Amino acid sequence: MSAGPSFEQARDELEQIVRKLEDGNTTLDEAIGLWERGEQLHALCRAQLDQAEARVAELLRRMDDAADKP
Repeated sequence: MSAGPSFEQARDELEQIVRKLEDGNTTLDEAIGLWERGEQLHALCRAQLDQAEARVAELLRRMDDAADKP
């Protein structure tokens, strides 16, 4: 089981962070903390997207291999 949030949970939290930063009602310290958390979530989402892309590429390769066999 995954230790961190799912892609969808991370994306939703990242969207909330963006809204909080855009509303301008955070202190400097809060904004810095939110920014740092946003960077963590972005990295998590990017890694999960990279993994999904690799899985799709592998599935496409398998389909191509299967289509080439008589």
